[in-house]
Amino acid sequence: MNSYNHNAAWNDFNDAEDQREYALIPPKTLAKVIMAIRPGGYDDPNQGWTGGYATRSDKTGAIYLNAKFTILEGPFAKRVVFGLIGLSSPKGPEWTNIGRSFLRAILNSARGIHPADNSPQAQSARRIKGFADLDGVEFVARIDVEKDQNGDDKNVIKAAIQPDHKEYAALMGQPVRMSSPASATPQSATPSAPAVPTRPAWAQ
Repeated sequence: MNSYNHNAAWNDFNDAEDQREYALIPPKTLAKVIMAIRPGGYDDPNQGWTGGYATRSDKTGAIYLNAKFTILEGPFAKRVVFGLIGLSSPKGPEWTNIGRSFLRAILNSARGIHPADNSPQAQSARRIKGFADLDGVEFVARIDVEKDQNGDDKNVIKAAIQPDHKEYAALMGQPVRMSSPASATPQSATPSAPAVPTRPAWAQ
């Protein structure tokens, strides 16, 4: 129910609710989140960065995705965590490598891919047409705590929980299941009707 006060006076705030301050989400909390990318307007077609999704820092020259993660379920539902996913930095390749590893894990988590699965299907699932494919992706995240530039604690998300984690299935709900290399078993010799091929939403 909408609790908005339509009779609120915009020159008298004595009857306004007190400002709420949220406590930090405890470190190592696992939760299903949806990621939104806040467009920064920076494109580099040579890198495949199009659509204005990337952001370039005028101060450092670093290029990144400015991400917002909204928790979908559980005791912290609707809480939001902000973070940067590195694409490029003048300081060297580490920023890029960390960003690419994080995005690989996000795709594994969102699309139900075991991290050790290198089958053609799994490799295809780790490819995107562009950053638009990441905008609105749902995955299981690990929420941690670190210091911000002012020395204050803040929540961050730097790790995605993948299908090899014992709590992944319960948190993700109904993931798209792809077999891991160790889970392959010989097919039964009993004949059966041919299966109708299906494609997950991301492969449409």
